[in-house]
Amino acid sequence: MKRTVVAIMEDRPGVLNRVVSVLRRRSFNIDSLAVGHTDQPGISRMTIVVDGNDEVIEQVVKQLYKIIDIIKVSDVSEEKIVAHELALIKVATTSSNRAEIMQIADIYDAKIVDVALESLIVQVVGPDDKVDSLLGLMRGYGVKEVVRTGRVALVRGSSATRAPDEEPEFARPRGNSRALRQAV
Repeated sequence: MKRTVVAIMEDRPGVLNRVVSVLRRRSFNIDSLAVGHTDQPGISRMTIVVDGNDEVIEQVVKQLYKIIDIIKVSDVSEEKIVAHELALIKVATTSSNRAEIMQIADIYDAKIVDVALESLIVQVVGPDDKVDSLLGLMRGYGVKEVVRTGRVALVRGSSATRAPDEEPEFARPRGNSRALRQAV
């Protein structure tokens, strides 16, 4: 079963490499991994989709907490979440099927972001199954290329998965995320 884990981490060189190395060494099957900056300076958010049961996810969370730059880890799989990904799909077209492809894209609320003589690039945003469904239909026309961002997710409602608000620079222990983690 695919599970979604969110990690909040310090935005420092090498953190992503350490996360991937820890997961690789334990042979966890990563389905997707998306990382980006947050609204908090110096803090990044990583969304990891892992194929595994409760025991596997528990181990993923424990292993991530061993990395010093990780501030917070949450398994949001059982929570009510909004989970989307973005895909760009380059589809082969002819003058006779271009309108049909554009109509299908419109049904999925997808956008045509590039038009060339023999292809279209379709941008679709939504849950994995929506992206998979549109991709399946586009394969019938000839998919030339696909790129997907991987899942990003937020828990619905008022709760937030984020780092604690920063202390003044002089009060914060330098280079020690564990002190921050204990404050959470």
